[in-house]
Formats: sequence, C-alpha cells, structure tokens
Amino acid sequence: MPVLYLSHGAPPLADDEVWTGELAAWSAGLPRPASILMVSAHWEEAPASIGATAPAPLVYDFWGFPQHYYQVRYDAPGAPELAAQMRGLVPGLHQDETRGLDHGAYVPLVEMYPGADVPVLQMSLPTLDPARLFDLGRSLAPLRDQGVLIVGSGFTTHNLRGMAAGPDAPPPAWSAEFDDWADRAVLGHDVDALLDFRDKAPAARLAHPRTEHFAPLFVALGAAGEADRRSVIDGFWFGLAKRSFQFG
Repeated sequence: MPVLYLSHGAPPLADDEVWTGELAAWSAGLPRPASILMVSAHWEEAPASIGATAPAPLVYDFWGFPQHYYQVRYDAPGAPELAAQMRGLVPGLHQDETRGLDHGAYVPLVEMYPGADVPVLQMSLPTLDPARLFDLGRSLAPLRDQGVLIVGSGFTTHNLRGMAAGPDAPPPAWSAEFDDWADRAVLGHDVDALLDFRDKAPAARLAHPRTEHFAPLFVALGAAGEADRRSVIDGFWFGLAKRSFQFG
C-alpha cells in the first residue's frame, strides 16, 4: 500500500467542493485498503497509543462552529487485527478503548471513504521530535505489506493567527515560501533537511508556531522508505497550504 500525508482541513472542509473532490478522486485511485491507520495532529499522547477497536463516539475537538458540524457521524468498523499487529511492532504500545476518531481523522475519511466500510484505527503522536517520529514510521512500514493504508493527517502550514481573510485569499509570503520548500524537500528525498526543518526551512516558525500539524509527515516519511513520491493536492485555504503527498 502507499503511504499518505494529507492536510486535513477544519470541519468546514465538507463545504469546499474543490477540496472534497480532490480527496475523493485521490482515494478512488488508490488500492482498496484492508484497514486504515490514521496518525492525526490532534492526538498527542505518550507512550504511543492506539484508540478504540470497538465503536466509540467521535471526538469533536473544536469549538465555536455551527451545530451541524457536531452531528457528523463516521461509523467505520474498528480494526482489532491491526491493533494486534501493531503491538508486535511498537514496544510499549498503549490502548485507549474509549478514544474515538478526532476531526483530523474523520474529516478527510468522510470524503475519501464515505461508505465508512474500511476498518480504521487511530494512533497518537507520542512526541513531536521529527527523528523519533521518523523511526516510529519505519517500525510501521511492514503494515503496508498487509494492506494497511498509513495516513499522516496534519497541515503543511498551520498558523491560525496568520490566516488570510478568506478561503480564496492569496497566501501570506511565509506560507507560500514554506509550502514551496516542503514540496521540493519531500519530492527530492531530502529527509535530513525535513527532519531539521525548524532550522532549514524558510519561515518555519511562522508556518508552524507549534509543530504538531507537520509532525505526522515524519511518520509517513519513515513508513514510506525510498518509495516514489508525488504531490497530489496543492493550493491554499485561508492562506494555509493544503499540500498533500503520496508515497508509493
């Protein structure tokens, strides 16, 4: 299976016909996964943890949106077999059977697999250290041979205080510069530069005042190894880069 890193958007992503169409077209071109492992920017917990393998409520981890965004359902089956496989790959893996999918997981999945008929398991970010996340991704790589679609779900630039005035407004310079750098570094297999992005990338501290939304990329990079890579989605939303990559 390929490995994905996608910019997941806020709950109003469902109202953006361009973006939802891009995600739907992307998944339509992928092999059908046996199960999906989601690594979202919105769950940080150490040690590495996996969520529910039985039905659990979604985590509506956002505030101030219209009520209908809190009524979204995504009743995908759990993935106990995947959970068992992961226990053999990640030492000390914790499990929280009360933890449902957060919006970094279910928002893109609603668009990519709207039938909610593929088993889904979510894993936490146990750290924000790029090298440690890369190593974690490498430990997960064998899952690809078992039909598991590994998805890192973040945002290529993420500075909510610096967002543009509207969804189609031109991006601020810091967002455009970081996005261009990230695209060239990923497609150029420059893993060393990416792991050191806080010092190597232009405007890194403006693009990511806190780095949790870039962190899932490192899990994806580790799981992908030397696989071919391409940028599948680009452009901006409220000035934030929605660039997304496929590895393999």
